[in-house]
Amino acid sequence: MKKYQCNICGFMYDEAVGDPAHGIMAGTRWEDIPESWTCPECGVNKADFEMVEI
Repeated sequence: MKKYQCNICGFMYDEAVGDPAHGIMAGTRWEDIPESWTCPECGVNKADFEMVEI
């Protein structure tokens, strides 16, 4: 599973964890998150995230 980091606030989206508080279940791939989803910390859209190499 991959991780993606918000370029604005540093929030980390982990595919293994998801964002259940906002309707994104654990195991949801980044590509499957709706374009309408925004960063739960600062509100920017998916375009402002980058994949983090682990």
